[in-house]
Amino acid sequence: MEINKTNIDALLAGDQPVVIDFWAEWCGPCRAIAPYVEELAAEYEGKVVIGKCDVEENDEITMKYGVRNIPTILFIKNGEVVDKQVGGCSKSALEEKIAKLL
Repeated sequence: MEINKTNIDALLAGDQPVVIDFWAEWCGPCRAIAPYVEELAAEYEGKVVIGKCDVEENDEITMKYGVRNIPTILFIKNGEVVDKQVGGCSKSALEEKIAKLL
């Protein structure tokens, strides 16, 4: 799922936790973790909203959350950032953080 300025407010206002992967096309580590993010989005569908936010196209969102390095993955519950992953990591590391949201 693509997260952008047109849908982020509705997603955050929903009753499911939200995981946002801040990335860019030119970022090697972003492309490396992309398959994990996509797999987890499918595995947690209906429980957690997991999407990607292109930093090149969404300056406002990137600045709002103070994202300075990519990849950065934010874990948001009840509209509040409760955890963050900066840089590449394993799928299991992401799974642990998602499990804490539930």
